[in-house]
Amino acid sequence: MYELLVVENEESLRKLYQEELEEEGYGVVCVSSAKEALDKIREGHFHLVVLDIKMPGMDGLELLGKMLGEERKIPVIINSAYPRYKSDFMSWAAEAFIVKSSNLGELKDTIKKVLTKYYPDENKV
Repeated sequence: MYELLVVENEESLRKLYQEELEEEGYGVVCVSSAKEALDKIREGHFHLVVLDIKMPGMDGLELLGKMLGEERKIPVIINSAYPRYKSDFMSWAAEAFIVKSSNLGELKDTIKKVLTKYYPDENKV
């Protein structure tokens, strides 16, 4: 089973993502801050990170920079309500940038595409 880490500071969205992605067959761990995410990444194995940008404390782009600095080779999908961050050069280090929507179809499709790209020999969903 693919293990996903979802980093989202809004509780209602964390619950929604967890429910929807588990229905897709993924193992899902949700955290509310970049600091929590970094701790989870350091202690566990995840196939993919779904990352919000605007969070209190360390933001998602800072987390992405720390992951790159530690050579964490985990694909990241940025999932943000702020499309202006798409032009930020740090966001280019992510595999994809999605603008948040109440319809999670684009997020789900992008997760499948990225997992297939990174793990072509595995069929875990």
